[in-house]
Amino acid sequence: MADAYSFVKGGKLKLKGHKDKKHKKHKKKRKHDEIDNSSQGSSHTDPDIAAHGGWWKAKKFEDITGNVAIEIGDSRYVSAVDNGTFRLGEPRDQGDGPEAEEILTAVQVSDTKIALKSGYGKYLTVDPDGDVTGKAEAIGMREQWEPVFQDGKMALNGSNGKFLSANRDDEIVCLSSKAGEQEIIQIRLNTSLEVDPLENIPKEERGKVKETEINYVKKFQSFQDRKLKVSKEDVSSLKKAKKEGIFHETLLDRQKRENEGR
Repeated sequence: MADAYSFVKGGKLKLKGHKDKKHKKHKKKRKHDEIDNSSQGSSHTDPDIAAHGGWWKAKKFEDITGNVAIEIGDSRYVSAVDNGTFRLGEPRDQGDGPEAEEILTAVQVSDTKIALKSGYGKYLTVDPDGDVTGKAEAIGMREQWEPVFQDGKMALNGSNGKFLSANRDDEIVCLSSKAGEQEIIQIRLNTSLEVDPLENIPKEERGKVKETEINYVKKFQSFQDRKLKVSKEDVSSLKKAKKEGIFHETLLDRQKRENEGR
């Protein structure tokens, strides 16, 4: 399927009136940016997220999946109409997120392209005349979109090589080959930004090694005499085994020796 989604040329965002300048790389600045990006908080700590009802800005391609809303201007979102067209919705009040008809589903179809499905179950397409409609039942060549990030700005490139925007009648179109002010957008998401640092660690192992051993004994030991048989051996071997990646095997060996009365 990747070949079917590779016909649009990727590249830099062509900003109107923007001249390319060479910049020296500043490692310290980049490191600072990475810290800022990785430490995005909840809507309680980020005014922009709070102002948009908990919906946060996508800052890289990998962010764009699941429920999304395309913001054009300030708190105005691309809205699906039941006749298969798209318009720019009314401005939202401070603290309000997008309405149901303004929420789309993003699907990553390659390393650089996405498809967007409206709440009516149809995929967004660029028609030959540049109009954006939502009538496609499946993802084809015209249903792919390329999010382009440059200089802290974002635009969405359609299959016709033009950027998405709203015209004077608030209709959603793809007509400009360069991204000017009207073509700069935000893709917002409402998935949680908070990552559980213990997410990939089994609940039984979220503690000290001795507590972990007891948790596993409780989980698997049959209590014939109602007594918990936990190894009396020193836990140093468990700590070493955890570092070497043989933690569970060592636990089993310890328990086996305990059960055999060694």
